[in-house]
Amino acid sequence: MTYFRDNIEAMRGYVPGEQPQGGKFIKLNTNENPYPAPDAVRRAIEARVAQGLAKYPDPSATAFRLRAAELLGVEPDWIVCGNGSDDVLTVLTRAFVGEGQRLRTPTPSYIFYRTLAEIQGAACEEIRFNDDWSLSDEFITNTDGLRLAFLPNPNSPSGTCLSPQRVLELAEALPCPLVVDEAYADFAETNCIDLVRRCEKVIVTRSLSKSYALAGLRFGFAVAQPHIAAGLMKVKDPCNCDALAIAAATAAIDDEAWLAETRGKIITSRARLTAAMRTLGFAVVDSQANFVWNVHAELPVRPMFEELRRQRVLVRYMDYAGWGDGLRISVGTDEQLDVCLDLIKKLV
Repeated sequence: MTYFRDNIEAMRGYVPGEQPQGGKFIKLNTNENPYPAPDAVRRAIEARVAQGLAKYPDPSATAFRLRAAELLGVEPDWIVCGNGSDDVLTVLTRAFVGEGQRLRTPTPSYIFYRTLAEIQGAACEEIRFNDDWSLSDEFITNTDGLRLAFLPNPNSPSGTCLSPQRVLELAEALPCPLVVDEAYADFAETNCIDLVRRCEKVIVTRSLSKSYALAGLRFGFAVAQPHIAAGLMKVKDPCNCDALAIAAATAAIDDEAWLAETRGKIITSRARLTAAMRTLGFAVVDSQANFVWNVHAELPVRPMFEELRRQRVLVRYMDYAGWGDGLRISVGTDEQLDVCLDLIKKLV
């Protein structure tokens, strides 16, 4: 006997990247930042702990919203915070997509989008990226019941971006909101925050997990026009961000010098990793994120993934139906990348 709804019983569930709980690994599989978070984060957490944790946190994360609004050039009521950007994506799906309706995503992309649709009992329409990682006008086809579209930009696993102008074209043509998932935007040359001001259907989500080295803390946010943000506030859990996360996230975004320095190091290492993998015979598309996508036309890559793991180096193996497989390698420190590249050299 099962007590679950039929759609929950039938779904596979999202499988996250491996997070080993014992032993020492070089982790290049889940796009974490290899550098320590700003020192101000530790101080902010210590100060907040000293105040005590007996009371509930601010349900709106006001301190963060005030500082983020200042940095992004919007008002605080344009910002909705969450327990990581995955929580924000969940709120968005719950707010817009009902049972029997439709959610649209490109593919290959973040597979959690499909999980969100399945939880709602909704259909997930996956529109294939073109071979050059652009999107055709099939993505803006008006389908009955289409309630929401997700666009990861930069995309995973490719690290590629659509231009803001192309994103605006898609948003204006769609009959529903377009969520631009900018989890990796701090490593890119462009972003779509300005589009939120220009088009009410554009909603941008951001994460502090990648660029601010706070994956273990869980904090993300959405930027949307105020009437959209107000609707999302009705749907989110009452206190979805804890007091320590709010304090740490606010301190992190306030350290612009740290972000600039860390971003520069990751972009430099990303170029080095890209060049090295191409030298080893891999096809590597130019990435705008903190990882690179590596495909080999002649050699199977799954055995490489498995041997790297045996050597305690974790990368992400991904296989997409109708597209093929590859290795997504996060940009670690230069020392971590040296170990990974030396092993791959031996395997090819």
